Amino acid sequence: MRKQQKTRTRKFLAFLAAVALLTLTGCGAASGNSAAEGAVSAQSADSRSSFGNEMAAQDISVTGETMGEAGSNAGLGDNGQIQAYQGERKLIRRVNMDLETKEFDQVISSLENEVSALGGYIESMNTYNGSSYTSHRETRYADMTVRVPQELLDGFLETVSGLSNVTRRSDNVEDVTLEYVDMESRRNALVTEQDRLLELLEQAQTVEDIITIESRLSEVRYEIESMESQLRTYDNLVDYSTVYLNISEVEIFTPTQEESIWERISGGFMDSLENIGKGFQEFFVGFLINLPYLLVAGIFAAAVIVIVLKCSKKQTVTREGTKKRGTEEKK
Repeated sequence: MRKQQKTRTRKFLAFLAAVALLTLTGCGAASGNSAAEGAVSAQSADSRSSFGNEMAAQDISVTGETMGEAGSNAGLGDNGQIQAYQGERKLIRRVNMDLETKEFDQVISSLENEVSALGGYIESMNTYNGSSYTSHRETRYADMTVRVPQELLDGFLETVSGLSNVTRRSDNVEDVTLEYVDMESRRNALVTEQDRLLELLEQAQTVEDIITIESRLSEVRYEIESMESQLRTYDNLVDYSTVYLNISEVEIFTPTQEESIWERISGGFMDSLENIGKGFQEFFVGFLINLPYLLVAGIFAAAVIVIVLKCSKKQTVTREGTKKRGTEEKK
């Protein structure tokens, strides 16, 4: 009995020593609850309340996966953003371009090959091959969403400009460095909390303590997985820039520079002549296409005319016969 009591006493003293150690490191125990439950509550409260201080004290790195070391005086400003940091910034680049081409199929194929050669991929693509009710080839167009490595983006844009006539281009750069650093720091704080909870779980002796610790542990693990998923999404958007391409097939390129007065006059005159030629061409093509309908309509019209003439002739003969009989009766 004495040995069992001594053993229990030693275990209890060891457990109190562990709790005291956690208390000295900033966790603290809440009075009125069991020792393990108090350690869990104090640890959670400490993680939340001292988060800003940990952000200010610890070095923040976000180079590639993490950034470089932050200054020792980095802290939180009035608006909750990090005031000082060093290292590579997390920039998300998006480019939107409108393109014209006279060789639609060749340009599409060249773009696909170029994206594959750079190690990128086509996220989405929609192609419209023209309407069946028109003969204009410029109605074909395609919308492409392309993802290329960020360091190769400028070279890819130069290739696109060489393959087609660029009529519009817009660039957008989104800096997500602050969001990334903040999320990464919170993730690290949760990982630290998870390690402490696992240590407490090994020392827990009652079912109530185990249930309390495991409940909080599940919440922490869920938050860690959610933040890691968001960090991976940020990494993908940063590492692979997004390019939106709107490709149209045309017969004449749209001028990309302002024209002089004489260029406008000569260009407009030539366009008018070309439109007149296209008008005659479309009329001739439409006439040949609709020729069977015109023949059927002509035959129908001729038949109607023949019938009308016959009826009119018959009515005339009848009138003359009636008139002649009337005259004979009078005699």
